Amino acid sequence: SGQGAQRPPHHVAREAGIARGYANEVGEAFRSLVPAAVVWLSYAVSSSYVLADAIDKGKKARDVPGPEAGRSSRVTVAVVDTFVWQALASVAIPGFTINRVCAASLYILSSATRWPLAVRKWTTTALGLLAIPVIIHPIDRSVDFLLDSSLRKLYPSVEKPSSS
Repeated sequence: SGQGAQRPPHHVAREAGIARGYANEVGEAFRSLVPAAVVWLSYAVSSSYVLADAIDKGKKARDVPGPEAGRSSRVTVAVVDTFVWQALASVAIPGFTINRVCAASLYILSSATRWPLAVRKWTTTALGLLAIPVIIHPIDRSVDFLLDSSLRKLYPSVEKPSSS
């Protein structure tokens, strides 16, 4: 870090780390190797991240200086927008995508190879893990577009969060 570099602002999502944010994708990648309860636990971890980030954004919106009259609306918009965006972009869509990538790869490997089941399952897990960084940005941008085209049109004009 150079002279004058500033520390980025406190951000719950950044500080929560990769483990919480991507837990369900990792759980889905390992689905063929672990008990279902482990996969469901990974969703609980990711969902707690979504909730924590929504609460954090609500607190930050509450603390922004401004007229008391708009505070409740500002907080509501921050919490709802963050919760919906994170639920879609961090949990539902990536979890479904990795689940389908793994299911398809296991099916194809079962049909196209004579590899032992354990090798097919580990290969499927590796493919699922490798797919995670590939799907993140397209999903994020798609959720931005979806919310910009729907939910965010309902917000009071002053309260619209940026799609970043």
